[in-house]
Amino acid sequence: SPASGSRRRRPPRPRRPSSPRRPGGSTTRTSRSTSRSASPRSSPPQEHYVCLDADSWLFLVASRRTCEELIFQGKVTVNGSVCTAPQTKVDISKDSIYVNGNRISKKLPPKLYFAVNKPKGYICSSGEEKSVISLLDDYLKGWNKLQPGVPKPRLFTVGRLDVATTGLIIVTNDGEFAQKVSHPSSNITKEYVVTIDGAVHKKHLVAISGGTVIDGVKVVPDLVEPLDAQADTKRTRLKIVVHEGRNHEVRELVQNAGLKVYALKRVRIGRFRLPSDLGIGKMVELKEADIKALDGNS
Repeated sequence: SPASGSRRRRPPRPRRPSSPRRPGGSTTRTSRSTSRSASPRSSPPQEHYVCLDADSWLFLVASRRTCEELIFQGKVTVNGSVCTAPQTKVDISKDSIYVNGNRISKKLPPKLYFAVNKPKGYICSSGEEKSVISLLDDYLKGWNKLQPGVPKPRLFTVGRLDVATTGLIIVTNDGEFAQKVSHPSSNITKEYVVTIDGAVHKKHLVAISGGTVIDGVKVVPDLVEPLDAQADTKRTRLKIVVHEGRNHEVRELVQNAGLKVYALKRVRIGRFRLPSDLGIGKMVELKEADIKALDGNS
């Protein structure tokens, strides 16, 4: 028996024979899991090393859910091997990717940012007739002339406005930027103008300022104050500033104070304010200074 306190060493495990290399530089591995049926080239540059369903061609031209469905259905190949794992890493500068037998362009659409003055009755989900994204159809129709050989960008809204709310909504194809601006933890303020149907008294302002509970979470606005009356209406307007942007937050704050919302419009995100000359249903492409303003508070 071994001496007290000593440990018997296990013999080293034999190494598996290396897999044969396929044309194109990839290798085919035998695995118990089908999630590794496609493997990337070895040690690509870090800046090009991405997941298929995150920052590669697929996600820039289709939604994450669509990307995953295509991958799970075996319709995506990487260097000739069927890929069934959305987290498969690829080298976007070298790997050959096919979807439904069609090669995906290695040219990526640039990151785009638009401010849209959302009309009432439009939704923020894509694919619908009255979608906010449809307001950019004219811009996308000229894409092939603007960016020949580059796939059209997959545009989506940064956060949401409900169907009855109007005003500032940002549209982009930059997922990381959208997550940062829209997530409650970013504490980026959003300013709304609420038109009230009925009389507003001090007790109502106190009630709104005191906050309310939404989905089990207490939310309190940053600022509540009345605005000057407009000549074309006798209805009272309130400026309400929030930083979390939870679903229907402003409407809940007002309604729980015993008031009725006649109209709701978002006019500012961070330090970026809806341009006064941007008509309803119109859009404007943002400049670098505008993008930085969205990421900070006033």
